[in-house]
Amino acid sequence: MDWLEYIAAFAGFFVAHNLPTRPAVKAQLQTFLGMRGFSIAYSLLSLGALYWLLLAAGRAPVVTLWHWAPWQNLVPIVAMALFCGILCFGVARPNPFSFGGARNEQFDPLRPGLIRYMRHPILVALALWAFAHMVPNGHLAHVILFTVFGGFALLGMRLIDRRKQHEMADWSDQVTVMKDAPLLPPLRHWPGAALRLIIAVLLYVSVLHAHAPLFGVSPLP
Repeated sequence: MDWLEYIAAFAGFFVAHNLPTRPAVKAQLQTFLGMRGFSIAYSLLSLGALYWLLLAAGRAPVVTLWHWAPWQNLVPIVAMALFCGILCFGVARPNPFSFGGARNEQFDPLRPGLIRYMRHPILVALALWAFAHMVPNGHLAHVILFTVFGGFALLGMRLIDRRKQHEMADWSDQVTVMKDAPLLPPLRHWPGAALRLIIAVLLYVSVLHAHAPLFGVSPLP
């Protein structure tokens, strides 16, 4: 029965992630909930489905592919610091190359910020989270789960790049300009960068301390 829950949770996650974004369904939900309400509801639904999937993976029959060692916990501990930084510096900012951006019409390739180094920060963060968590979780159910999410993130980058190259006539030009952009933002942007850094640190600390209550396993020694 535990494998059945795992399969059901996997199916439930993909249904919850894909069905609401189908044009006809999305239009009806946005009419009923509003644009902001739809975004909030969709995010909560996706997080809830992901939480169920992670719990179901922990309850699935144990098929050990490799054994746990104390050093393995250090991999996600370090990776999650990068995850939080990438997420906080990559979302809610102009980024016409991927999803998760805001005010994309204001994007300046000479001031791209993190986008200079990665066009898809959310997918990079997802891949980092998935592959880092695979290291201390050598059971079959977890390996399948994290491989699927990591592979989805890597494949998604290629698919989005291909689509954006067709949608954006100046895609190649903007990518070329970004390579010559200054490494550091101008001084007027430093307060905003400092705020994002503070949020990233708070998020990282919260994730570390919430892991045990949420998943029953503490990543800390």
